[in-house]
Amino acid sequence: MRILMSVVLAAGLASGQTVKEVRATAKRGPEAIGALDGYLDSRDPAVRVEAVKALAVAGSARALDPLIRATKDNDAEVQERAVDGLVNFYLPGYVPAGRTAPLRRFGAEIKSRISDTNTQVLDPFVMVRPDVVRAIGRVASGGASMDARSAAARALGILRGKEGVPDLIAALHSKDSTLMYEAVIALQKIRDPQAGAALRPLLHDLDERVQIAAIETTGALHHSAALPDLEDVLRHSAGESKENIRHAALTAIALMPDPSIRDIFIRYLGDSDEKLRTAAAEGLARLANPADLTTVEKAFADEIKTPPRLALAFAEVMEGRQDYGEFSALRYMVYNLNSAANRDAAYTYLTESTTRFPQLNATLYEPMEQGTRDEKIYLARVLSQSGDRAAEPHLDKISRDDDRTVAEEGIRALRVLRARI
Repeated sequence: MRILMSVVLAAGLASGQTVKEVRATAKRGPEAIGALDGYLDSRDPAVRVEAVKALAVAGSARALDPLIRATKDNDAEVQERAVDGLVNFYLPGYVPAGRTAPLRRFGAEIKSRISDTNTQVLDPFVMVRPDVVRAIGRVASGGASMDARSAAARALGILRGKEGVPDLIAALHSKDSTLMYEAVIALQKIRDPQAGAALRPLLHDLDERVQIAAIETTGALHHSAALPDLEDVLRHSAGESKENIRHAALTAIALMPDPSIRDIFIRYLGDSDEKLRTAAAEGLARLANPADLTTVEKAFADEIKTPPRLALAFAEVMEGRQDYGEFSALRYMVYNLNSAANRDAAYTYLTESTTRFPQLNATLYEPMEQGTRDEKIYLARVLSQSGDRAAEPHLDKISRDDDRTVAEEGIRALRVLRARI
């Protein structure tokens, strides 16, 4: 027993010394990448973890190949750290430079991080190496642990890794709620319409978080074949305990409206629940039927809550009321870009409106150039998504704004616009 204890103690000491060597090597910066790659061959997982931690924050393209190799490790933590490191190269700061969580706490750290709502996603002009996406996809579909697979699923969404869609669909069959949720959110970010059919079984999932994510993603992917399923969910989600499911279902239906379901939107336009009124107004907006304009204008005049009122303004614009007068619906949407609570919805509505009616872009040039700080920032984003070459000089003006944040947003908007057109 004493001999065994001595061997274990000696091994632990040797491991500690080697980990210290890895840390010392990492201090040399990018020039240490080759040496750190060599440590990935160690038999000691603690050494491999320490090496991949250093590679994850190296900030050099030369670290990508070693990190890809580390995703094939049989240790779950090494895989997770490698996946995070690959994301960190394209999204600096994803892995905090000082993160050195003890091994025994890393699993909890991952669970905490991946359970948070995650809206991070790369700008469209950032190109990710295909072999990076493939490596992460392999972890998502067959990693060493559910935590590793969940981290990889999240990573695919952040990187917009379309090539990883089959791996994400495979993850939907895992029966692990966290992994399934992360896979669904990733599919929502990647926006591959072909993935819509794989979500239909989850529209009635027993885990509410998974179910709602599947409902929202079905709408985002415009998978209209699932409309009967969504209507069924809406019908069978009565009661206070299911209000979040009900909201998600009608909002998803509103993202892919069909004239045959117009009556649903009309019915919920007068509902006592403001979120349902909002979704109903969005549905009417996307139907874009000028015959509904009178109904929408009356509802706008009577509405006292901002979210449904904003959605009704969206409907007015989509149904033909497109002037920029002092009390116009279009100006009301622009004004709400100044509200932290409502700017995301206003931005979405303006982007959809200008995409549907490109002539509106020119109407927004002057409000962007002469507007408030928030109006400049968010209208630049709108034009980056729906504008054409005519928008370039106006965005260029924003890129030279005296406000540094506004100027940076103008530069980013120009890059997005040019990548898109």
